[in-house]
Amino acid sequence: MSINKILSALADDTRRAIIMKLREGKISTGDLADHIGITPQALSYHLSKLKKADIIYETKYKNYIYYELNLSVLGELIVWLDALKGEKNDENNEN
Repeated sequence: MSINKILSALADDTRRAIIMKLREGKISTGDLADHIGITPQALSYHLSKLKKADIIYETKYKNYIYYELNLSVLGELIVWLDALKGEKNDENNEN
């Protein structure tokens, strides 16, 4: 996992909107473009950035491509962010 790629991908409002929609589950490219309100070409650009950061993955079924969140990468990011906070262990928090 590349934290730089993940953070770069998450820095864009449109990509964050895509991620929020994908929280609801698997969705086709066309439905995702309609929901976000962007052209398929613009969506393709943003999906490419998210795929390169391993935040999402695609599955193909017949003539359709579906996208889903890669929760394992997001979990790793959360662990990294928690470590970044530098919280003290529970023994030190008792006083």
